[in-house]
Amino acid sequence: MKKVVTFGEIMLRLATPDYLRFSQSKEFTATFGGGEANVAVSLANYGLKAEFVTRLPKNDIAKACLMDLHKYGVNTDHVVIGGDRVGIYFLETGAVARASKVVYDRAHSSIAEIQPGMVNWEEVFQGAQWFHWTGITPALSQGAADACLKAIRVANKMGITVSTDLNYRKNLWKYGKTASEVMPALVEGCDVILGNEEDAEKVFGIKPEGFDVTATGGHVDAAEFESVCTQMMKKFPRAKKVIITLRGSINANHNTWGGVLYDGKTLYQSPRYDITHIVDRVGGGDSFMGGLIYGLISYPGDDQKALNFAVAASCLKHTIYGDFNQVTVEEVENLMKGDGSGRVSR
Repeated sequence: MKKVVTFGEIMLRLATPDYLRFSQSKEFTATFGGGEANVAVSLANYGLKAEFVTRLPKNDIAKACLMDLHKYGVNTDHVVIGGDRVGIYFLETGAVARASKVVYDRAHSSIAEIQPGMVNWEEVFQGAQWFHWTGITPALSQGAADACLKAIRVANKMGITVSTDLNYRKNLWKYGKTASEVMPALVEGCDVILGNEEDAEKVFGIKPEGFDVTATGGHVDAAEFESVCTQMMKKFPRAKKVIITLRGSINANHNTWGGVLYDGKTLYQSPRYDITHIVDRVGGGDSFMGGLIYGLISYPGDDQKALNFAVAASCLKHTIYGDFNQVTVEEVENLMKGDGSGRVSR
């Protein structure tokens, strides 16, 4: 079995308990998470060989982080040790009409100070079939963007499938360049591109006509996004598949969830899930990406099934606390078959 490699930042997550606001909470629940690490955990849970590459300092917090990844079966053999700190993000979980909030404390983290020559990508990619990165990594620093670009170009040269989640985060682009300036050169090397309703517009100015992401009322018309997919493929001709996740936000605890996949000829549409009691939506997009990579590898030639697996896996993630999607292939496939009853398994 060949491996899937992901590259990015993993952080210490400090979340207020029981829907408390930052100003109310006297304690935080500590876990770990980050886009590309979340994808790696999903893939390892599904039985694939997953490796996560990052840069971490030599201290006990970083050691605990690596131990957490190892617990889920993620390989970390090529993690670079150096720098001074693990990045942190604080999470205040919203409820009903009050949105969740994230506060980042990740400036000068070890990965933000990475340089292209610190990772031997030719060695990392030995035995790999897939490389995944997200738009969060090049937002951290010029060094992180350069290291990511180097990884993509080596993967292209070695014939490895490259995927990206555009993952636009406006609060991260602070080192003097914009996403629109940096991202095109990286996305040009991608075979599979994932985004949500906003990413393509915020980064590339590509959007469906007459669509307002802030006013979905819980309903998102999948067909509206075919134009986004075709425009993305025209801009990035290497791409073989463009996928859009479709989230209709009724309130912080109640979302609709689905997705579309376009292969240049056919627009595949997933079933739509009504998620009425969200436990934790952070990592929802990463769980979709993990499910999609698994589906495209495990169901070759069946893009509809791959898309359906991704959406069902992510639907289940909304019921799980923390960044990581801790579900099995059997659980996802049962939901795909229509078993969403939640009956006790005895």
